[in-house]
Amino acid sequence: MKKKIDKIPKFKNIKEEAEFWDTHSFADYWDKWKEVDMVFELDKPREASLVLRLQKAFKDNLKKIARSKGLDVSTLARMWLMEKVNEDLSARKFHAKNYSV
Repeated sequence: MKKKIDKIPKFKNIKEEAEFWDTHSFADYWDKWKEVDMVFELDKPREASLVLRLQKAFKDNLKKIARSKGLDVSTLARMWLMEKVNEDLSARKFHAKNYSV
């Protein structure tokens, strides 16, 4: 007799997803996966770097928020910084390039 397999749920965050896969097998869901094409640009150079010094407590809070969103702390900081710069540029009606992650 074939065992009943639950649907893969929508996860609120990475922790919830990890807990699900700790108790479930990928093999039970092979027919639920979709094939996708992925392109990795591993040797794509970054345009520039910026070093920021933060208070430890501030950085710890930023890490907590990033983890809750399933992001790396640097990614979250970069996203928020780009959002703020784009908002400011839009408010000032500068004709500058919008930035994306």
